[in-house]
Amino acid sequence: MLTKEKIDRINELARKQRKKELSPEEREEQSLLRREYVEAVKTSLRQTLDSIKIVDAYDTECQPGCDCRHHKH
Repeated sequence: MLTKEKIDRINELARKQRKKELSPEEREEQSLLRREYVEAVKTSLRQTLDSIKIVDAYDTECQPGCDCRHHKH
């Protein structure tokens, strides 16, 4: 996940953008920070989803997307 300083900088640039136009350097920095933030969120979500296990009525464990043919998911 991003550091608090980077998140604070994203918010600072967003506040500044609402008040006045950002310089080209600030727009580039904002774009890079936002991309980094989105990638961090995607990575975190992917890790969470990958850790999910499905347990059926027979206590058979598998992950979403498996090809075990015991159940539908």
